[in-house]
Amino acid sequence: MTLTASEYFMLTPAGVLHAFAHPTPDQTASALQTLLTGERSLNLAAWTAADPLAPSVLAGALDSGWVQVLHSSLQGPDARLDDFLQHVIASLSGERRAVLASEEGFCLGRTGVDQDEAEIVCAAAADYSGFAARQARRGWDGGTRYVSFHRDPEFLLPDHVFMPFWVDGAGYWLILMGEPLLNNPALVELLWGIKQAGTRFATIG
Repeated sequence: MTLTASEYFMLTPAGVLHAFAHPTPDQTASALQTLLTGERSLNLAAWTAADPLAPSVLAGALDSGWVQVLHSSLQGPDARLDDFLQHVIASLSGERRAVLASEEGFCLGRTGVDQDEAEIVCAAAADYSGFAARQARRGWDGGTRYVSFHRDPEFLLPDHVFMPFWVDGAGYWLILMGEPLLNNPALVELLWGIKQAGTRFATIG
């Protein structure tokens, strides 16, 4: 693989789902997360400076579709904007109805749903966090994955999807109503914004 200094790297939606899927990322996931630490996308030199494992991770990440090559630097989202969460999570739901919750059940952002409904699903997310923790202590980590609910007995499209993810040790739930649209650059924008903002969202509530 031949790379130049003018090439930059960014996570794909699949890369985000892989990198932020566990409370404690492994070395590969940690290196991938580093791509979302700056205000702009990183070239290989900057990525290596931030995480020396970057060169060894890159080839496999490209093959797996976790990382894409950019031919110019990409500006990160401005997570300080009051409507950042509302704007970005709307694109991840086929019905444009979505909620972002903390692991403890606080509503951090919502779109297309009223406050009462948002608080109900956030409380449900907190319950699932407790369930997942209990199952993990019993030796089953399947409870830490995605949760979906269907009205259709054929399980074609969900009514609600609960997607857990972790940023710098803080747990979150993305709750989507209707068809989840996770193969979407908005998912990268969401995680990049939260990663940049640090604990800002985790302390809301």
